[in-house]
Amino acid sequence: MLTISQVTERTGLTPYTLRYYEKIGVLKGPSRRAGGARSYTESDVSYIQCLVTLKKLGLSLEEITEFTRDGCVMDRIQQGEDPDHFTPTLNKRTEILSKYLLDLEAKRQELDHMISLAQEKLNGYLELSKERCEELK
Repeated sequence: MLTISQVTERTGLTPYTLRYYEKIGVLKGPSRRAGGARSYTESDVSYIQCLVTLKKLGLSLEEITEFTRDGCVMDRIQQGEDPDHFTPTLNKRTEILSKYLLDLEAKRQELDHMISLAQEKLNGYLELSKERCEELK
């Protein structure tokens, strides 16, 4: 069992964020120790890391809540649950991820363009510097 401090070290989230996610229902409340301190499992940490990934993709907390409503569906299907039971969830997750994939592709194209412009400028400056050094010789 892991403490909230250990979980924050492994996930990069603050204790405040973990408690907030718990409060709004994005994260289910962990078990508690005798004194009331939160106690997390490795499974909890994996789930929190999934939340972090979804947040990095740009999903809002509302979308993350919707996305994770039925828990880790892939694990449940691998454990033998009927995939047909999860059709609405899988459809919603597909819709959410498809939207964000399009957004990420657009951002990648924009970044590729910016990288190209920066490389052109850099090459121009390097060429000018090289010419200037040769003139001074």
